[in-house]
Amino acid sequence: MSQASPIIQDLERELVRKDIPEFRPGDTIAVHALISEGGKERIQVFEGVCIHRKRRGLRGSFTVRKVTDNIGVERVWSLASPRVTKIELVSRGRVRRAKLYYLRDRRGNAARIKRKVGDYKSALAAKEAERAEKAEAKKEKKGKRKQKKKEKAKKKA
Repeated sequence: MSQASPIIQDLERELVRKDIPEFRPGDTIAVHALISEGGKERIQVFEGVCIHRKRRGLRGSFTVRKVTDNIGVERVWSLASPRVTKIELVSRGRVRRAKLYYLRDRRGNAARIKRKVGDYKSALAAKEAERAEKAEAKKEKKGKRKQKKKEKAKKKA
């Protein structure tokens, strides 16, 4: 967010998109971008490795790189761009740098990134909370069943 003014911070907080998944450099992502050709618009999917991510709230951006027919193609998008309709996290990558510009010089197997299994901590925490909620609901349901059985047993006796 902005360091300049609290008014600007409030405005940016309202306009920040919440449909963007958590992704980092090294992750393989698919960006659904709106392309206008002639008078028509269509959605084109650009899938590649995120090599750069700038986290500046509304002014953040990210770069995706893919290699097609031995030609490297990089596209830079703004996180707030209306042209980006959807971002999908395809797979996580295990890297130790924030900017992966060295991939520009690598070819073939040298440009591979190891896969990382599992979700990010925030996604794991959300799943864990969901599991706990389901377990709680299950316990309540089980408690109600026991209570009904006790009531039936009292009526019979």
